Amino acid sequence: MALSARAFSVIPHASYYASCWQCEGCCWSLQSIAPKQQLSNRPKALRSLNRARKCKIFDELEISRNFFVKATLATGMLYCASALAETSTEHASQNELEMLPYKREGYNYWMWRGHKVHYVVKGEGRPVVLIHGFGASTFHWRYNIPELAKHFKVYAMDLLGFGLSEKALIDYNPFVWRDQVADFVQEIVAKPAVLVGNSIGGFTVLLTAAAFPQLTSGLVLLNASGQFEVPDEQKKPVIQETALQRLVITPLITWARRWAILFTFWQAKQPSRIRSVLNNVYVDRTNVDDNLVQSIVTPAQEPNAAEVYYRMMTQFLSRPSDITLNKLLAELSCPLMLLWGDLDPWMGATKAEKIKQLYDKTLLVRLQAGHCPHDEAPKEANQALVDWISSLV
Repeated sequence: MALSARAFSVIPHASYYASCWQCEGCCWSLQSIAPKQQLSNRPKALRSLNRARKCKIFDELEISRNFFVKATLATGMLYCASALAETSTEHASQNELEMLPYKREGYNYWMWRGHKVHYVVKGEGRPVVLIHGFGASTFHWRYNIPELAKHFKVYAMDLLGFGLSEKALIDYNPFVWRDQVADFVQEIVAKPAVLVGNSIGGFTVLLTAAAFPQLTSGLVLLNASGQFEVPDEQKKPVIQETALQRLVITPLITWARRWAILFTFWQAKQPSRIRSVLNNVYVDRTNVDDNLVQSIVTPAQEPNAAEVYYRMMTQFLSRPSDITLNKLLAELSCPLMLLWGDLDPWMGATKAEKIKQLYDKTLLVRLQAGHCPHDEAPKEANQALVDWISSLV
């Protein structure tokens, strides 16, 4: 069953590039700082090398060569680090919706594995947990939390490394955030909850629901990231690393990748670039304002932010995961709603359709919005969420 709704207001969010880890297609299209024409000037001698022996090296060089493209795209995720303007007013001027006030000091904190995690809790009733996308924060749900809290007990948490949560110097991987969400539901919510996630937050709550069905009473994916299974014939063969690669090529690529990531991170923090990205990603630019831009800049200024970004990008760009949407949906048991922005250029309508085909217990609600339908079309998104969650037994 598919419903349609019309999108009104806008706010940006972020994610990944189609070929990056689980963030298939959910990224902000920053202008690449590596012109395509430069990428094609490969020496003829190199192109003529034996294919079997150069495959691994070429794949590595390809990552380095295209890194400015992919990493710059991925930095768009950081631009949503807090989709909320600092303001003392309670209502959004454009949306005429109640808006969660921004607090630099945050709302509530929870110690998880020795790290400080920020979260918001409002309302009473059935528990609903909101998880933001890559680079965003609890404040990306600024127009959703107040309205949903009129009907449910709403929690929104900053994933480790984002928003007001600690910029922990750990090895990031998909299971870190999965475990964070699971432990949050167990320790803070203390009962099964409806998990709602956008972009990589969508992939995270799907991973959580598949692994911990006892903690999940329902699941909502808003333009979730993640990739489908690739046919075996399309998979690249694994070629053993040579001594030259191990001693020379790999260290050079690692060194180049680190500086490329740090440079793109620095560029990503610039307000003008943030505004440009926001204007490119959302169909309606109503909420792309100075306050929003500043709220996104702030978390990226923290001391460990650049190193955290480097660690995440190293994981996501160079170590693809074999955790596919097909596998996770096969393990899922709870009701699922897809609240999908059909105008998302990276994860559009076809992805939602394929997910629906893979999982029978799915309601598909379409919005004429981009990658972050909850923020771009908050009135429609809120109504869809209230109606569906209220219908759950």
